[in-house]
Amino acid sequence: MALGRKKVLGLLGAVAAVVLIASRLLRGAPARGGASTGDSTLRPAAVAVAKRAPLANTLSLSGEFKPFQEVDLHAKVAGYIRHISVDVGDRVQVGQVVAVLEVPELEAEVQGAAASLERAKSAHAAAHFAYLRLKQASEARPGLIAPQELDDAFARDKELEAQVEVSEANQKQQTALSDYTRITAPFTGVITQRYADTGALIQAGTSSNTQAMPVVRLAEDDRLRLVLPVPESAVPQIHLGTAVRVRVQALDRTFEGRVARFSSDLDRQTRTMETEIDVANPDGRLVAGMYAETVLDLGRKESALTIPVEAVSRKGSESTVLVVGSNDRLEERRIELGMEGTTRVEALTGLREGDRVVIGNRSEFRVGEQVQPRVIETAPSDGGANP
Repeated sequence: MALGRKKVLGLLGAVAAVVLIASRLLRGAPARGGASTGDSTLRPAAVAVAKRAPLANTLSLSGEFKPFQEVDLHAKVAGYIRHISVDVGDRVQVGQVVAVLEVPELEAEVQGAAASLERAKSAHAAAHFAYLRLKQASEARPGLIAPQELDDAFARDKELEAQVEVSEANQKQQTALSDYTRITAPFTGVITQRYADTGALIQAGTSSNTQAMPVVRLAEDDRLRLVLPVPESAVPQIHLGTAVRVRVQALDRTFEGRVARFSSDLDRQTRTMETEIDVANPDGRLVAGMYAETVLDLGRKESALTIPVEAVSRKGSESTVLVVGSNDRLEERRIELGMEGTTRVEALTGLREGDRVVIGNRSEFRVGEQVQPRVIETAPSDGGANP
């Protein structure tokens, strides 16, 4: 009997120990969602704290580089290429001769114009001296020279003087045409195309009825134009001189540029405004045709009350957030948005610094529900970092 009693007591002690251990385990078990304290039945909610931070409003666009200037060089007069001194890739300076034409008939016309001018000058000189002699004789002995004869001599003098002026103008014209046989660079740049070789016949590029072949194509590349399609919503914030960061993936480099000009007119199909960025290219590393990713700084605030973008629910022009109150119950607030960055937005009204807003899927929660808030560290504020 004593032995049986001991077995019963031992069994009761073992059961009590198991109950005690289980009770301790239950008391020390974490609440639902990982919380060590509190009601385990409450739904956990990821929240972010409204805080003041620098905020930049930026716009990312892609564009293609174009030469700052590009032109096909045509001949003013028709002729054969006597000499062409440049080829594709050659750099030329403004005023440098790139090709010389041979126009035999033009050379003859220049010589003929010079000879005609000399004849006109000689004839005018003889007529002028004849008039002066008659005038002096008439003054020395009045009545010796008939007035009609003196008038005829004066008219002859003026007629030949006019012929000299006509001959001079003709010579200048022929000389100017002769100068057009030397094709020069209108600006400093690089030759990107060569269309003709020595001996090729080049037609004059002044007639719209002929398809005259150019000699070379010249592009200015010490600075380039980056053409960007700015969307309609950002047009009011585009201003001359706005800073632009230009990232060229092919070179793995970032360049600085500024808004140099814009069309002030929207494309009716794309609803964008063509905007040009000037980018310096002193070392020639940038090449026309390269693509670039750009970031335009449209505005910046050094201290704005910001919340994550994903915390905001938008319905038309109305924006709302779910705020966790002091008793951890959810309430919906209407807010007015200000500047918007890529990851955070500015709350102008409806929130105070330190308010907790729900981020993530709002459809899981209902207004008035009590939750277990968990503060999540969100991405840093948009401060305009380089791409």
